[in-house]
Amino acid sequence: MKLVNEENYSYKQLLSLPVLVAAMGYFVDIYDLLLFSIVRIPSLKGLHVPASQLLEKGVFLINLQMAGMLIGGILWGIIGGKRGRLSVLFESITLYSLANIANGFIVSVDQYALLRFIAGIGLAGELGAGVTLVAEILPKAIRGYGTSIVAAVGLLGTVLAYLVAEAFDWKMAYIIGGGMGVALLLLRFNVLESGMFSRVKEKNIKRGNIRALFTSSQRFIKYLRCIMVGLPIWFVIGILLTFSPEFGKVVGISVSA
Repeated sequence: MKLVNEENYSYKQLLSLPVLVAAMGYFVDIYDLLLFSIVRIPSLKGLHVPASQLLEKGVFLINLQMAGMLIGGILWGIIGGKRGRLSVLFESITLYSLANIANGFIVSVDQYALLRFIAGIGLAGELGAGVTLVAEILPKAIRGYGTSIVAAVGLLGTVLAYLVAEAFDWKMAYIIGGGMGVALLLLRFNVLESGMFSRVKEKNIKRGNIRALFTSSQRFIKYLRCIMVGLPIWFVIGILLTFSPEFGKVVGISVSA
């Protein structure tokens, strides 16, 4: 898909297929990421984990999921730089969709842990590749609006995760999430690679080199700042929200799970 001239753009481009597909991809991504926080206790009880070990096992599982996302973030960043954003979008969503569907058939905490780790690797690729694709396709004048649409639609995945978890048991909730990912995968066959990446690919430019982060102090500091911006968000969502039942009991709030 060719880049549009910066002076000749239309806000209709904000509703183009790449933007909508990236937004829905983030929607499914957030659904899966927050679903674990929502069904953590029911799922562990369903696997016959004693009440005294619910917190310990929950921390273990979310740590593995985050370890998968850390590895996936690096892995998909390299792949995206070398092979393109679409490659990451296809492969990452395939990985976490299959992991989600498999989550609906687990019978042990060890299986749960392995699949959350695999899902974490897949989840890490979705947002980065989707937002990058949108940023490269849209003109600079409306690029911020495009990424805002992706983020806003994506956050609604939290709402759906809650509604699905209320309506179905935790295993079916995971299967539904995986099914949405597979459906989204079909839409992506109609999305083309960004013109910016295609032009860079034709030039003799080294891409996907992770060492480039550490060869420039200015670039590395910028990278650290990006991490620091995201930490408070993750603290609220990944820690306070996920373990809110335990925090509630500590401060004397009656919690039902």
